[in-house]
Amino acid sequence: MDWKTLTTALFGSADLLTLDGDFLHGTAALDEEPLTVVGTTGHAPIGVRLALAQARVVLDTVARHPGRPILLLIDTQGQQLRRRDELLGINRAMAHLGMAIDLARRRGHRVLGLVYDQALSGGFITSGLIADACDALPEAEIRVMRIPAMSRVTKLPEDLLTALSRSNPVFAPGVENYVAMGGVRRLWTGDLREALRRALAETTVEDRRAIDGAERGGRRLAASVMQRVLDAS
Repeated sequence: MDWKTLTTALFGSADLLTLDGDFLHGTAALDEEPLTVVGTTGHAPIGVRLALAQARVVLDTVARHPGRPILLLIDTQGQQLRRRDELLGINRAMAHLGMAIDLARRRGHRVLGLVYDQALSGGFITSGLIADACDALPEAEIRVMRIPAMSRVTKLPEDLLTALSRSNPVFAPGVENYVAMGGVRRLWTGDLREALRRALAETTVEDRRAIDGAERGGRRLAASVMQRVLDAS
């Protein structure tokens, strides 16, 4: 789904947002409650410029609109693979974006991520996966790494990884597998405005991803290992 169709379904108009290249930002309202909307489109690679631009919107919201919910619209092919961005410190820029989102959460802003098209790699890690909760549309595409690339990194045969992906969501791309692992809380179907209303109402500061992953069978050990560490500390 393109961003104009999505925002029209959510807020009644796409004119509420400003598009600067691949950068989306603006203020919308749901049931007369204002929301800051920030994100990307066009399968945008997240480089220094986009990371800092998104962080600026989040920090301005924290400074000027205490407690206002923040909706992250996610469509990215991952981090920008370009020498210029590497030289400018893309790692620090993306970390800055993640810390800005974390600050908003700590200051009482409900931060909700929505993968409406594509979410890959670091561009997703420093946005939707840091939010209080991340939801997705059923047609969204989510993955960290394709199996051929995973094979090159792990030195395991592609056939083995393909076989593992059939029974273990950790090795498999696809939005359903991220739901199973708890990385995505739920898929939005039907009335998208009602889905947003429900998502905001149920967004809390409690991080349930490991618990959801255990309950759904996608990440069986994360929650129990975390609890053992807490019990031992």
